[in-house]
Parts: sequence; C-alpha cells; structure tokens
Amino acid sequence: MSTTFESRAEAGTSGACRRILVWDAPVRVLHWLMVLCFAGAWLTAESERWRLVHVTLGYTMAGLVAFRLLWGLVGTRHARFASFVRGPRAVARYVGSILRGRPEHHAGHNPAGAVAIVALLGFAALVTFSGWATYNELGGRWLEEAHEAIATAMLAVIAVHVAGVALGCIVHRENLVASMVHGRKAASPAEGVRKTWRSVAAVMLAAVLWFWGSQLGGGAVPGPNPKHQGFAHHQHRE
Repeated sequence: MSTTFESRAEAGTSGACRRILVWDAPVRVLHWLMVLCFAGAWLTAESERWRLVHVTLGYTMAGLVAFRLLWGLVGTRHARFASFVRGPRAVARYVGSILRGRPEHHAGHNPAGAVAIVALLGFAALVTFSGWATYNELGGRWLEEAHEAIATAMLAVIAVHVAGVALGCIVHRENLVASMVHGRKAASPAEGVRKTWRSVAAVMLAAVLWFWGSQLGGGAVPGPNPKHQGFAHHQHRE
C-alpha cells in the first residue's frame, strides 16, 4: 500500500520526501503511446483516406491495453492495480482532503486518478472491441453507432482526467505531466521503485513500431475484410 502524505509541502518540511523514481519505463512509454493512438484514431475516424491508419492505431491500442493489464499484475509497485485501486471511501476521503485545503499526497496514483485509469482502460477495451466487430461486420448499424458513442464517452473521461491532472499540479505543487516523462515524484524514499525496466519498454516500443511498419508500409488494412469501412466513425449519408 502506498504511503499517503497530507501535502507535499508539509511532508517536505520534515525532510521525509525527495524526488524518487515512481513510474517505471513501461508505464511511461505505454501512457504516451496510448495518448498518441487515441488522438490519431480520433482524428482519422471520419476519413476513408486515413482508414488504414485508424485501424492500425485501434489494434495497437488493444495490444497496449492487454499489456497494461498484465503489467498491472506483475509490474513494479506503483504500476500494480493492487497498489492504487481503492474503494469509494478512499476516493471520497481524497476529494474531501482537497476541499479542506489539505490534499493527501500519494506516491503513485491517487484514488480519484485510479478511477480515471480503470475507466480509461475499460473504455479503450470496449472501443477497440466494438471497432473490430464493426470492421468484421459482426453487427449492424447499431454496433457502428455504439462504437462512436463509446469513443465519445472515452474522450469525455480523458477530458476529466486531464482536468484532474491540472488540478493535481496546482494542489500538490508539482508537475505531474513531467513526472510521466522522467518518472520521478516527491515522496518518501521507501516508496521508490528500484528498477526502471527499460528493456521491457524498449521491447514494447519496438513491437509497436514493427507493427506500424508492417501494416502502414504494406498498404493493406489489417484484418480479413479489407473492403469494409469498419473501425472508423463513418460520416452519415442521406
């Protein structure tokens, strides 16, 4: 279980906190790949010209979700779901601490952030599955519309997540976005992770780049039905 501080400033006065490694390399690389995949898939959703890119990014996101679920079980301490997924009471306590002006400081994900992480993974799994099913003509128009609705809902969760990160940067007085780049946050030394696992991140990134090259370079839409427009948000025609 992660140690909780009332605030970075209070904990820092005792010298208990210092900048330590919290996010391992696979978590950081996966985070930014997910950002890239969703943004790219959203921007290419309405274009038949960019359909191949849309499909490829969708399949990539599905693979990343699968890896994150696995890493959430066997990864470093702050990557594991057991270390940050909490119940409603913990979320309410964290929100209450912010409202009282004495925010809890968590080395890893705070309880509210954990809700967003789980929701994003769930929506990512649903949007990729519904896109795959649409692409393979496993449902009618309702499935295509469901795919669009799920993607829109996921965008809304992302907006809430970004707002939460911005709020966290203010109340905790630390750059949470930068910490997802270099992996370090202010916390007790005992809360740090000892290994970055750069080799795992490198293999993951290499696999993604290989997949992109094999699909986009070959010019063939991945999957058994290249004539179908699926996996994209189609423009409605009269």
